[in-house]
Amino acid sequence: MRGVLAIILAAGLLPGAGAAQNVPADRGQIALSFAPVVRAAAPAVVSIYAQRVVEARANPFFDDPLFGQLFGDFGRRVPRVQNALGSGVIVSADGIVVSNQHVVGGADDIRVVLGDRREFLADLILEDAESDLAILRIRGAEGLPVLQLADSDRLEVGDLVLAIGNPFGVGQTVSSGIVSALARSGIAVGSGRGYFIQTDAAINPGNSGGALVDLRGRLAGINTAILTRTGGSHGIGFAIPSNLVAQVVAQAQEGQSRFQRPWAGMTGQSVDASLAEAFEMSLPQGVVITELHPASPLALAGLVPGDVILSLDGEPVNSPPEMNFRMAARGIGARARLSVLRNGSDAQVTIDLIAPPDEPPRNRLEVRHGVALRGLVAENINPAVVAEHGLPPAVDRGVIVVTVRDIALRAGIRAGDVLLAINRQPIATTDDLDRVLRDPTRNWEIEILREGRRTWLRFRI
Repeated sequence: MRGVLAIILAAGLLPGAGAAQNVPADRGQIALSFAPVVRAAAPAVVSIYAQRVVEARANPFFDDPLFGQLFGDFGRRVPRVQNALGSGVIVSADGIVVSNQHVVGGADDIRVVLGDRREFLADLILEDAESDLAILRIRGAEGLPVLQLADSDRLEVGDLVLAIGNPFGVGQTVSSGIVSALARSGIAVGSGRGYFIQTDAAINPGNSGGALVDLRGRLAGINTAILTRTGGSHGIGFAIPSNLVAQVVAQAQEGQSRFQRPWAGMTGQSVDASLAEAFEMSLPQGVVITELHPASPLALAGLVPGDVILSLDGEPVNSPPEMNFRMAARGIGARARLSVLRNGSDAQVTIDLIAPPDEPPRNRLEVRHGVALRGLVAENINPAVVAEHGLPPAVDRGVIVVTVRDIALRAGIRAGDVLLAINRQPIATTDDLDRVLRDPTRNWEIEILREGRRTWLRFRI
C-alpha cells in the first residue's frame, strides 16, 4: 500500500506531492459548457410522429393451424393504426429533413414538431432500407433553421460529440460522449448491413433519426441504433456518417425516390491473418476480390480476382461494407483512386463510379397463358437487376422471378428465385421461359437458384 501511495504522490495526483498546483483564475476556466454548441444545433433537430395503417389479425385463434383452416379467411384481418416516434434533422431551409427509414418507412401520416413547438405535415420523398435513411419534405415550410454537415471522414476516435433527439417522447434531450470507434460494419440495421460511427453518447428509443453533432455544431451522423439487452442505453450507439447522408439528400433533391449507389460489380472478403500470411502482407488489411462481373468498372480498369484493394481515395477499406460505403459517399459520376496490392506490389488504379448498367434489356414476361406457372413475372438478369436484388456478381445472366402469385406461388416459387432450367431445358432468357411454358405436359421440374443454393421443385398440374 505504501508503494502505491508513493507512486501517486510522485505523480502529483494528491495534495502534498510538492508539485505546483494551478488554481483556476476565473469562472471561464472552471466552467466547461456545451451550451453554445447546443444553441446552434438544437433548433434544427425535430421530433417526428409517424402513423401507418397495418392489417392485424382479429383473433389469435386465426393463427392456430387447426382453427385457421376451419375459418379460412373470414374476418381474419382488421386495420390497425401503428404509431412510431423518432427524431429528424433539418438540412435545408425549405424543409428537407433526414430521419431513419425504420421510423417513417411506409408511413401514411407524418408529423414534424420543431423545437419552437410549431407542427408541420411532411411527405416521404426518398427512403433507403439498406442505409436506414429516409428523406422528408415539410409542407409549406421556409426559412427553417439548418444543421450544416461535417466531413465524417475527418472524425477521430476520442472526439467529443453530442447526441440530440427525443428519447422516449419526453422532449428534446442532449447527451454527450465521444466517438468510441469508427468503421463499425457488423451491425444489421434496416434490410442490410451498414457502416457506422460508434459513440458512447446516450442514445435511447426515440433518438433514432436524431443528430450526432461535433463541437463546431455540425452534423457528423444520424443516430440510428443501439446495442442493448434491455432496451436502454448502455453506451454503445451507432450513427450513419454524414458523408453518406449528403449523397442521399442530394439524390432526393434531384427528384429521386430511391437511393442509387455506385456499382462495383464485385464480391470480396476482408483480409484476415491467414490471408495476410498467404499474400505476404505485414498486416491484415484490405479487401481481396473474389468475383468480378465482366462489366464491372474494376474489371475494366484491369483488376482481377485475387487483387487486394487497400484504400479508396486515401481512405482505408477493410471490409466489403466499408468499400460500399466509400463508393456510395463519393456518389455516381465521381472518379475514385484505388490503392491495390497485386503479387506483393502496390499499384494505383482510377475507376469511374457508375450506376449499374441496365443492359441487356430486361424483357419482362408476365405469364398468363395456359396453366403452368400462371401468375409469374420474370425479367432477364443484367447488372441493374443484380444490384436491385442483391445477387452475386457471378450471376451475370439468366432469368429472375420479380413477382409471383396464383399457380406459380402455389408451386413454391418465390420472388428473387433465378430460373435455371425447366424440365431439363436451360432458361437463359425470358424468351426461353415463354417457349418452355407452352409445353402441354402436366409434369413439371424446375431448377432454381435460391439464396445461393440450387433447388428443385417438382409438381403436377
